[in-house]
Formats: sequence, structure tokens, C-alpha cells
Amino acid sequence: MNVRACLLLLQLIFFTTSVDAQDVNLYQQYIGRYNFTIFGNTLNLTENGLNTQCAISTSSSASLEISAENTIIGAYLYWAGSGTGDLSVKVNGHEFEAERSWNLTQDTSGLRFFGGFADVTELISEEGPGLYVFSDLDLTSVISNYCVNATNFGGWAIVVVYENPQLPINQLNIYDGLEYIGENHPLTINLESLNVIDNDGAKIAFLAWEGDRSIQVTETLSFNGTVLSNSINPQNNAFNGTNTFTGSNSLYNMDIDVYDIQNLLVPGAESAEIKLSSGQDFVMINTIVTLLNSELPDATVSVESVETNCDSRYVIAHYTVHNINSSDILPAATPIAIYADGIFINYTETITHLDVGQSVSDVISLVIPPEVPSNFTLTFVIDDDGLGNTFVIEIDETNNQFDFDVYMPQDPMFNDIPTLFSCNLGQTRAIFDLSDVPGQIRVDQNDIVEIYQSATDAEMGINPILNLEDFEAPETPMQLFVKLSNADQCSVITSFLLQSRNCPPTVYNFISPNNDGVNDTFFVDGLRDIFVNFKTSIYNRYGVLVWMGNNNTEDWNGTPTRGLLLDNEQSPDGTYYYVIELNDPNYPEPMTGFLYLNH
Repeated sequence: MNVRACLLLLQLIFFTTSVDAQDVNLYQQYIGRYNFTIFGNTLNLTENGLNTQCAISTSSSASLEISAENTIIGAYLYWAGSGTGDLSVKVNGHEFEAERSWNLTQDTSGLRFFGGFADVTELISEEGPGLYVFSDLDLTSVISNYCVNATNFGGWAIVVVYENPQLPINQLNIYDGLEYIGENHPLTINLESLNVIDNDGAKIAFLAWEGDRSIQVTETLSFNGTVLSNSINPQNNAFNGTNTFTGSNSLYNMDIDVYDIQNLLVPGAESAEIKLSSGQDFVMINTIVTLLNSELPDATVSVESVETNCDSRYVIAHYTVHNINSSDILPAATPIAIYADGIFINYTETITHLDVGQSVSDVISLVIPPEVPSNFTLTFVIDDDGLGNTFVIEIDETNNQFDFDVYMPQDPMFNDIPTLFSCNLGQTRAIFDLSDVPGQIRVDQNDIVEIYQSATDAEMGINPILNLEDFEAPETPMQLFVKLSNADQCSVITSFLLQSRNCPPTVYNFISPNNDGVNDTFFVDGLRDIFVNFKTSIYNRYGVLVWMGNNNTEDWNGTPTRGLLLDNEQSPDGTYYYVIELNDPNYPEPMTGFLYLNH
């Protein structure tokens, strides 16, 4: 079945079931540029009655007349007859089993009657207008029990729904079931789910079985209190074997009739009441079709794009409200509810009315609640106030929602890097190996890590440190900046410190002051300009202080400045004793040891 966007399916489905005296209820509803026709035929050879032959055919034919500009979108076969049921029939040689069926019992006689239903949309759509042969409904073995009280009958009809772009917007409802009227058995049917906008062109059609043309005893059909009639259906004999579509009066013991109800409806009404009565005739109602003008807006909404920012729960949605497949304006202040993964997050309204075929675009900023994940569905629902309430009657109430998948990109996660330490090379200068920093700082090993000497360079992404293994910090403490970038094209900047510390000095305890450039002085590596307050004392083997120096003096070259020897005199070769006071809180004990002098 070709179901258009403006088709609302409200089917009451009872597949392959049989029920007794099923109330007539809404089976299906169409809203759009639709109309309908009904065609079919009786299996009775003549009007049933006491003076007629007790015989019935197993097949008959009828023509579907429909113009080429009409598109068939639904076709529903109904058949009925005396007895408990023949639920397998054929149309143009194609077999159909009853998808739903009904039975009822006449209270005065106890006789049973049945009805069947099948969806024949595919067949009617493929074969189109022309002659249709209905066959294989065989009631020949049962009708003899019915002829004695003139209730022998059989017949079929097909309700055809079609679309035409030149038609006005209509609401077309199909109601079905199987109920009856008779002597002392009036019937009231309430038609629900109507949407009465105005009365223009409103009509109602009935498919009924077993009406007798010759019985006219207070047989009335009223709609909202008004008795209906037309050119071939008088007020006192509504069910008289006629077909209003063709003008035939030989549709023996079945009726396909249409009535104008243009002035019998109040705009805004959602239901109508049908009353049927008969002083004698036994009539079964199988199908009712209503057609009501429905000039309405059709509000839809679409989301074109959603702007997101890294590590932010603020998004900006660009959306458009449409009133395209419509026949009336969409009023201003039509509500729009916005949901994130089903959680209501915001509400807005249209700011102006939209004419038929018009659209308007707008932008809204939204805050996504923390419980909503980074990947979520953003849903706009027009004509919804966030509480599920609607305010605008529309052509199609099923197309008001639009879903848009959103991903909020996240900044890279990272680990904090503790302060890195390296030995003071003098004046707090130090060399650091930074090669392990990228692996330590990133959580996602796919993230890109770059290290910079300034925050500005990191923000601009320029001048990264290329040599991570031997990075020289000219002075410490020094702050380095790390930029992490991920596949979401998000980045984050963090930092860590480089700090030098005074490592234990290394003493070279051999002096040969011969000016050959090797061991000419008493050299202590990692002392000068590091332990800036150090003091070195040199003693001879007798414990006599021969030299004293600090950060402001040259290294000892073997010349004594203390003791018995005069300045510029050479100290004799031999073993000496040194005491180096570092004057550093981390090294409270002086460094001591022997050194050897050899000229």
C-alpha cells in the first residue's frame, strides 16, 4: 500500500478472527487530498421474498470507474451473506482469505449472518479502472433456510480511496463492523475521531446488507438528528437496494449509498451520531465512510546543523519551521519543545504565522544537562509544550518530530606531570631529558603532545621544543607548557616545572701544576657557582692550614697562602688534606679527604 506522509493509520486489526455483532468502529483514517468511491454487486438474482426463486449466484461483476489523474492508495474488500460464512473468495482470479470477519444473529429468527474483509490495495492499484469479477462466494447450500423469511442474500463491495493534488484537504474515515436494525431493534452508532473544520463538501456513505426495497415501514437513517435522503433513497426507505454512485436500483438486498451532510456538522466537532430504525425490515450495517473538508496547517520542523564547542555543554541549533503540505496558515506562538535523548531541555515558539507553503529559519542556544552523554539525539517537536500538550489541529499529526544526532567534542584528558629535577650546572642552569613526558601526560595514547617554552607559543602552536632528550633550561625554576590535541580537533594546554638541585660535587684529588693544562689546579666538579657559599680549606700533613678559598677565589694551584711558607713559594710535593664546607642545608656535613700534589 502506498502510504503517504499525510496518511494516519488508525487500524483496528482483528486478523483471521470472527466476532459476534461487532460494533462499527474506526478502521482507518486518511488526512490529505483524498476522496473515495465504492463499487460492487449483489449475488442475488432477484429481490428476495416469499414469491421469488430461492437461488443465488456464486459470482458477479462490477466496474471501477476512476480517472487517470487519481492515484489509488487504499482498496478494501467487504463481502457478506447468509449463513456462518465463506471466508475464502476471489477477485479477478486472485484468492483472498478474510483478514477479519464478523457474525451476528437475527434475534427474531435465530438465523446467522456473516461478513468478511480483505485488503486488496495491491490488486486494485495494479489493475486500475475496469471490470472486476468477484467469485467463489458459495452460499447455495445454506440459503434455503433463509428464503422462508426473505433473508437470503450475498454480495460484495470495494471501498477505494484515491489521491488527487487538485482536491482540497480532506479527512476521510472508514468505519466498519457488523450491526443490525429491525423491528424493535433500533441502532445508534457514534462516529468518533472526526475533525470538523467546516461543512464544505461533507458527505457520508453506507455499505449495508439485506435491505428490502418493498419494505418501507418507518425505515429511517438520521445524522445528528436529521433524517437523510437523496434522489434514490427516500426518508422512509433508506435501504432499498440502490447504488448512489451508479444510480442503480437493482442492487438486490444491499446498498451502496452516499448522502450530503454539508450543513449537519458544527465546525470543531469531534464526533457525530447516526441513528437507524426500522419497523419491519432487517438491515445490517457493515461499512461507513465519512469525508470532511479539513483545511489545516501542517507544521513540521527540521534541524539543519548544530554548532558545538570543545568541552562545552552549550550548543547552537539552526532549525526551520515549515508549513508546506498545508492548506491553512500555521499560527504564531506555535510551541516547539526540544529534547536531548528524551529529556526536555528547552521551549520556544514560532514568532510569526506561516502562510501555506512558507518556512522560516531560526537559531537557538541550548544547554545540555550533565546526565546527557556526549553522543545524543537532539529532538525538536513542533506543537508540543514539553508536557505532551498540543494546540494546533493539523493535516498530519504524525510528522511533527525531527531527530538530529549530535556529538559534543571533548578536550583531551591528561595526567599531571610532577616537577622534574636535574643537577644544577651553575646559576640554576640544568639539562633535562623530556622524552618520557608525552607518554606520561596523555591518557589517550592517540593524542598529539607538543611541549613549548611559553604559553603564547603553545596557544599559537609555534616553536615547539624539538630536542626533548637534552633540553637545556638556562635558569630554573622554569615552566614548560604542554599542548594536547585529539581526533575531535580539541586541544588543552597544561604545564609543569623544571627545577635544578645541587647534586654532590665530584672531587679530583690530584694536582700537577706544571701548566700543561691538565690537573693544574685542585678542581671540584659541580662546586663553583652551584654551592655559591662554599669554603675550601687545605691542610698539610702536619695539620697546618696552607690555603683557603671560596666562590670568589681561584682554584688552588699548589701555592700556599697560609702557614710558614710565603706567597708564591711552591708547596712541597706530597699528601694534603682538604675540607670543603658546602654551606647547603641538604649537605650539612663538610666534604673531607686527601689530595696529592706533584710538581
